[in-house]
Amino acid sequence: MCSSVDIEIVLKSHSYLSKSILIAKVQSYLAKFKVENYLEKNSIISDFSTEEDSFTSLIHSIVIGDVSPIPVNKGKLLDLNAHKINWYVYTLDTDGPTTQVQADEDGEITLATHLTLPSKELFTLWENLYYEDNIKENILQYGKTMMEFSKKGINANIISCNRVILLHGPPGTGKTSLCKALAQKLCVQMRDVYSSGVLIEINSHSLFSKWFSESGKLVTNMFSQIKEICENSNLLVCVLMDEVESLAHARDQSISGNEPSDAVRVVNAMLTQIDQIKKCPNVLILATSNMTEAIDLAFVDRADIKQYLGLPSVPAIYKIYHSCLVELLKANVIKCQNEKFETVNINRQPIQLLDDMQEHSKQLIKICEASVQLSGRTLRKIPFLAYALFINGTKNPDLRIFLDAMDKAVEKEHQQRKDFKTRK
Repeated sequence: MCSSVDIEIVLKSHSYLSKSILIAKVQSYLAKFKVENYLEKNSIISDFSTEEDSFTSLIHSIVIGDVSPIPVNKGKLLDLNAHKINWYVYTLDTDGPTTQVQADEDGEITLATHLTLPSKELFTLWENLYYEDNIKENILQYGKTMMEFSKKGINANIISCNRVILLHGPPGTGKTSLCKALAQKLCVQMRDVYSSGVLIEINSHSLFSKWFSESGKLVTNMFSQIKEICENSNLLVCVLMDEVESLAHARDQSISGNEPSDAVRVVNAMLTQIDQIKKCPNVLILATSNMTEAIDLAFVDRADIKQYLGLPSVPAIYKIYHSCLVELLKANVIKCQNEKFETVNINRQPIQLLDDMQEHSKQLIKICEASVQLSGRTLRKIPFLAYALFINGTKNPDLRIFLDAMDKAVEKEHQQRKDFKTRK
């Protein structure tokens, strides 16, 4: 069975060359690209300093997407003819987000922010999110299937699909980041259906007006504007509702707790708008929550996918730390003497410290094991804390010294959390 490889060609600007010529140029480049050990999924090639001017002036990056590691003998050229390649050619939007506002008696209310996709702001976000059990790949396939069914006019009364994805779990596990990265990746991989995309991030807190009974109207007005955007059938519209429990708060809790009936009106309005907007075939709703027990069950029932994102395990922690160290090495903030910092495949547990494994890798794995129970957000702060607190002014420290500092930073983070709990 022939394996499939997703390869993205990210252009610096709109090219005068045809897609077929651009693909041929990249094929030629990759054919002579020497791969160490294996071609790793979610890898990015952006250093083309040795290539000809016509190549470097056109191409920003090459992204190797979802593919199982392909064993390649060290020093041998990669034969791309042995694999089916899905090519995606695009440029990144550089304009940044714009705001969707509505005027009131006190000025303007920001209802949402709009980001044109694919965006420079979200580039490499997908590749730097690490989860186990193929969560990313499954979520992407869910999203593509939802949009394909919708585009083909599958009768929703026969096969139910609301095009709503709910990601839930503890804080700092990358729920919002995964939603944004998913929107970007869908826009890239569905360019044969949608010429461009937009990510609309709802500002949940601004939808609660100080005027009694006005919040429900704000929700309705906001979705009305979104529906107008959806009239462009060539546009993929991804709507992000972060911390959705603030908008879809369980109505039984609101009533029993004597909360303002305006909160109930907001939930009713939002559920009604979700039911209406699904008539637009080009819209996908992405929601996140840290408090699933607070979400109205009617919203939960509308979610086609309810994916839990937990705290990272040791293999995921290793990938996060490794990406941080590679970035610091690339920026010459730290150095690795004598030997190259290797990538270790530790997808299976329990992890064994092999005799031929570099000392750097063994040390990093031990740090990963000490970092269990820390969120992804916290893990990405550890290298900064290590450098700020434990390097003691050393310029360009060696990797071994920096790993010692990271170990101390992890220990300090655990101690601070313990102190915080005891003082509550």
